[in-house]
Amino acid sequence: MVTKAPSIKTKKSTEPTVLVHTNTTSKCLYHVIFTPKYRRPVLVDGIALTLKKLILDKQKEYGYKVFKVNVEPDHVHLILQCDPDRGISNVVAKIKCQSAIVMRRKFPELKTRIPCLWTRAKYVASIGSVDRDEIKQYIKDQKNV
Repeated sequence: MVTKAPSIKTKKSTEPTVLVHTNTTSKCLYHVIFTPKYRRPVLVDGIALTLKKLILDKQKEYGYKVFKVNVEPDHVHLILQCDPDRGISNVVAKIKCQSAIVMRRKFPELKTRIPCLWTRAKYVASIGSVDRDEIKQYIKDQKNV
């Protein structure tokens, strides 16, 4: 007899999934860092909490999945996954644009501290799940297929 498991809260997935689209199959994780204008330490208290909530709430709409978000007073760290066809730069631009609009409306003091919320710059690094030797071996093995 099969019994239905009781309804319980489960942890969010901490492992990236393979994204399959029409022309692309991917499993890309990115470490992203961006900073407020002039690297001013304005991301504190309610501002930091609101920013974190905004980033997490927009995942489905903007097509990314956050595995880690850390808001420091003068910068933001994200570990996220997105479809490479969508582009990590486009995803980060949407996050920064939307959060700037919402944050500056909700916290007018930001308008007096800095002319715009974010710098145009960002740091992006891919986080590998396969090492170089595995890739070399895979390419070598393809000759026999």
